[in-house]
Amino acid sequence: MADSGRVIREVRETRTAPALHRHAIRGYLCIAAAAFCWGGVASVGRALFTGRLFANSHALRPLDPLIITQTRVSFSFLILAPVVLWLGGRSALAMSRKDVLRCFVMGTAGMSAANFFYYTALAKTSVATAIILFYTAPVWVLLYLLARGQQSATVRRVGAVAAAVVGCGLAIGLGGTAHLRLNGLGVAAGLLGACAFAFYNVYGRGILTQVERWRVLVYAFLGATLFWMIVNPPWSIAAAHYSARQWAFMVMFAVISVLLPFSFYFAGLQYLDATRAVVTSCLQPVFAILFAAAFIAETVHWLQAVGITIVLAASVAIQLPEKSGEVLSDVRLSLGE
Repeated sequence: MADSGRVIREVRETRTAPALHRHAIRGYLCIAAAAFCWGGVASVGRALFTGRLFANSHALRPLDPLIITQTRVSFSFLILAPVVLWLGGRSALAMSRKDVLRCFVMGTAGMSAANFFYYTALAKTSVATAIILFYTAPVWVLLYLLARGQQSATVRRVGAVAAAVVGCGLAIGLGGTAHLRLNGLGVAAGLLGACAFAFYNVYGRGILTQVERWRVLVYAFLGATLFWMIVNPPWSIAAAHYSARQWAFMVMFAVISVLLPFSFYFAGLQYLDATRAVVTSCLQPVFAILFAAAFIAETVHWLQAVGITIVLAASVAIQLPEKSGEVLSDVRLSLGE
């Protein structure tokens, strides 16, 4: 109790509104950078799989989404682990067995499950349906934290979460150009993907408050890599006889779709709570739409523009500092008081 009282006094003295604001800005920019990467990847992947990218080239024939999902996390591990070892030595990856297991859980039940269920929803429904289901994640994060008593239902939090979900729906074209296709399995997969995304926001935030970010990333990638090796063994990949150019593309895709964005995202989770982080992640469909408009010449409907504006407003509004009493309440809850 004495330690918790000291922490609260330090929060009252040092984590003033300006300090909280600086941390929120830093976290916001990191999560926004991750969303930017994912938005760009969404446009590249869509163009690749629909044949609109490299349309005049036979160097890259379409790749199975399962292979893309598996190789991008595996290559991320194979790139990041040696770099961390080289820069920090063997001690840089020293972790307790409990923390390693926690990272494995996040890599499999969080990161891998989110990707798997999202791609299943894409295959069974439509792009618009999969995205709107997946980005119900802010709702699940907030409901969980409210149920656990870890956050309070302030007008700003509830309003920002609702605005982010509605804004995503409008941004992808609901009420206008979007094509919704409902399928029982696809809808279930989309919601499970949202829950997995919500899970690694909440669970990952908890780990990152105790363990250094690069260690968390390495072991989360390792856990996901081992999981996919069980689902799709290496000899099955070798039997596909991918070309050198295809392997080069998969390495590049891994860096820009997993390694970079997750590095940014986990950095953001160090400064933002799970609700703020997941609401900010809703910028990903916004960036995807803007990339598509800029590079694939897709038209942005006026309702989409309204949705983009709403998402931007929600992502900024939720970063604004809460009242000091609410901040201290959240600190006490995190201390288990």
